[in-house]
Amino acid sequence: MTPDIGVPKQHLQDVANEMQKLLADEFVLYTKTRNYHWNVEGPNFIEMHKFYEGMYEQLEEVIDNVAERIRALGHYSEARLKDFVGLTRLEEPSYTNNQQEQLKNLLGDHETIIKELRKNIVQFSDVHKDLGSSDFVTGLMRDHEKSAWLIRAHIK
Repeated sequence: MTPDIGVPKQHLQDVANEMQKLLADEFVLYTKTRNYHWNVEGPNFIEMHKFYEGMYEQLEEVIDNVAERIRALGHYSEARLKDFVGLTRLEEPSYTNNQQEQLKNLLGDHETIIKELRKNIVQFSDVHKDLGSSDFVTGLMRDHEKSAWLIRAHIK
């Protein structure tokens, strides 16, 4: 059943399509962060292990919220790994246990998502007249900006 929320059906579809890409990006970032949590090494192992854990726990909540937003727009969330790989705008580099490389990889991903969210804010608001989704991704952008700042503080 199509929601009757004051946004045309085609606009809901267009927003949902963009949100599917965001969901894929968030899931790939979550998986990468979890990987680094499991495989981090170094003299500050405990600190970094906990740091990554906090980050992936936050991303876990984001993933759920994005998927539920897609559902609220009247669409099903793409949720197969195959779908995520096909939709993501993030890349997966080779395995690394080097903390600085891990952090730089995560920082790059957060910054990529921030740039995409900036585009979505305007697109959802101005083109699709979906202020709810625009507001939703504005909050996500702020969260990613904070995560990027925290990661930058760990990079030498």
